[in-house]
Amino acid sequence: MNKIINTEEAINIAKKLREQNKSIVLAGGCFDLIHAGHIVFLEKAKKYADSLFVLLESDQSVKNKKGNNRPVNNQKARAIVLSALSVVDFIVMLRGVTRNEEYDKIVSAIKPLYLATTTNDHYVYHKKRQAKQIGAKVVYATKRIYNKSTTKLAKLVNGQSL
Repeated sequence: MNKIINTEEAINIAKKLREQNKSIVLAGGCFDLIHAGHIVFLEKAKKYADSLFVLLESDQSVKNKKGNNRPVNNQKARAIVLSALSVVDFIVMLRGVTRNEEYDKIVSAIKPLYLATTTNDHYVYHKKRQAKQIGAKVVYATKRIYNKSTTKLAKLVNGQSL
């Protein structure tokens, strides 16, 4: 089975997993230049459930959040790198998802038991709201690792000063 899936496939797979009494933890992000902080986060998130689904932001979403020089790698390339990680079960390609209501609809349809995040996540209030809507729990898989940052790596790649 292919790990890189669209939202419709994710919803169907999640339904089958729930029917088998398997638990799901959901994580999301840009994952532009994978670094040690990403790996630690994903490994710890996976410990909460049988399956780890990663919602992967679109190129436009990354650009909107991180700036004009981002992403360094397009969504397909980022998905391929994530799919090589044994801890990740499924990478859900988000296409054109920009509004909170769209994210909410996807999260509600997947119905994970857990929404993984890091401490000091700027978007944790969205995750808490989503968790409340579906009866899930927000789990802090790891502390945010400030010295490991895709933004810092991207600046180095682009020859910019830190």
